[in-house]
Formats: sequence, C-alpha cells, structure tokens
Amino acid sequence: MKKFITTVFTGAALLASHRTFGQQDFAPLVKIQTEDYAQARSHFQTKLSRQGPTPQEWSPVKAPPGVSEVKYVSGKMRFSAWMNRPTDESHKHPAVLFLHGGFAFGQDDWDVSQPFRDAGYVVLTPLLRGENGQSGAYSFFYDEVDDVLAAADYLRSQPYLDASHLYIAGPSAGGAMVLLAAMTTNYFRAAASFSASPDQVVFCRHARRAAQDVPFDISNLRELEVRSPLAYATSFKCPARLFYGTQEPEWHLTSQRTAALARAHGLDVQAIQVSGDHESSVLPGIKQSILFFQKH
Repeated sequence: MKKFITTVFTGAALLASHRTFGQQDFAPLVKIQTEDYAQARSHFQTKLSRQGPTPQEWSPVKAPPGVSEVKYVSGKMRFSAWMNRPTDESHKHPAVLFLHGGFAFGQDDWDVSQPFRDAGYVVLTPLLRGENGQSGAYSFFYDEVDDVLAAADYLRSQPYLDASHLYIAGPSAGGAMVLLAAMTTNYFRAAASFSASPDQVVFCRHARRAAQDVPFDISNLRELEVRSPLAYATSFKCPARLFYGTQEPEWHLTSQRTAALARAHGLDVQAIQVSGDHESSVLPGIKQSILFFQKH
C-alpha cells in the first residue's frame, strides 16, 4: 500500500516537518460556503498555472487474472479502469466505485479494495486524467471529479449492476474526491473516505513542499475552497462516513467539523477515528464501511 505514503498528498506530507504538532495546529482554515457544491461547480472555472500530468511517478500495470480493463468516456477523453465482472450476470449486483490513493495507479491500489470484492460488491477503480500516461491535465481535485462521475455513469449503465445500490469509497487523495463526488450527485447510496483531507487550505499551509506540485495559484483561496469538502459540508447528497487514524492528528478537527456541519443540516454524516496511521488505518476503515454500506 505504498501509494498512501507519497510526498504528494498524505498525512505524512503534512507532518514531515511538524512532528511536534497536535490537533489544534490543524484547525480548520477554509471558509465555509452556503452555496450547494454542485451549483458552485456549474459556474466555477479553475485556472491552472500549468497543464500536464500528475506529479507522481508510475509504472505500466497489467490487469491480473479475473480483472477486466475497461474504458470509460469523460468529456472528449477516454480513460482506463479496472473492474471485477461478476461471474453471474443474470441478476443485478451492488457496486463500489473505488478511488485509489495518490495520483497514479498500481497493482497495490487494486489490492486495497479486495475486502469490498470479498463482500460481494463489483468494484471499479478508474484511472483519472493525467495519470499513468493518460490524456488530460492534472488539476488536483477539480476536473478529476468529472472523471469520477463519468466512471459512475459507466457503472450505472452495466446491465448486471444495480444502479440503486452504487457506493463510493477511497483513501487519501481518492478519499477527498469521494467526498466531493458525493456532494455533486445523488448517484451514490452511501460514501466512505479514508484519511482524506477535507480542508486544502490546511494542506497547502502545512505541506508546503507537496503544495509546490499543486497546478494553480494556492494564494487564490477560491481555488482551494472548491477543492475542500469542508467548505461545502452541507452539500452531501448521500449518507457519508469520514474515517481517519488515531495517528493522524492532521485530519481530526477538519473531519469532525465537516461531519458536524453536515449533521446540523440534517444529513447522515459522521467522522470516525479508527486505530492506525495513514496506511494502517485504511483496512479497519474499509471493514467498518462495508457494514455501513450494508445498512444502506
């Protein structure tokens, strides 16, 4: 699970130069918005300072036996995804759209979602724009949300999948996009993120070296707001759980604040601390999320 420990976007990046920091040092900073997130996306246009691939190194990967490499369309671009097709396609199956951690895809990213497949879900993990040599420009949690929704459309169109039981989950960078996607559409029955950053102002302030790879002007707070789930916490369109580790003080206050704002608006959203760090807390979070999905 090496992808969770990347210098691009993880709790490790935030804490690399701040080992003595506690939870209060990562108090929420992003401005809370009252507009619905989907509406905000409809009239916002990100301004990228550079056009290019993601900053993370990658190696070619080949789908293992029993896994199909499929293609989905996002706008005018065509991207790859890995998927386990059900052995019995005569009836409808529930599915999980699983968004990988980091900004490149590898075999380990597929392995992380094994518990969902063991629980009977069809899993699709999409590669997003700018990743693994694919077309499109990396935008750090904005245009990639369009790719996530396009991957969800692909899943919903499969005759052997139950579109009314489509879930979304993912760790780290993927987790942040899980939350943003769950605020954009009502496609999903429930959502679960693991060790995700709800506040990109906090991220860019503390992880300065990693923030150098962000492809827009980070002094423009509006750019950071539209990438921050906390800013639009009242926009969740399905029940959601934000899992984070006991050794991740950088996510505690922002995750809890996100959930509290959502609940104040009558939404079923909780932030849950599980044992572990940015890597080791993911599996216990996934196990809890399966029980959560089964209740919805």
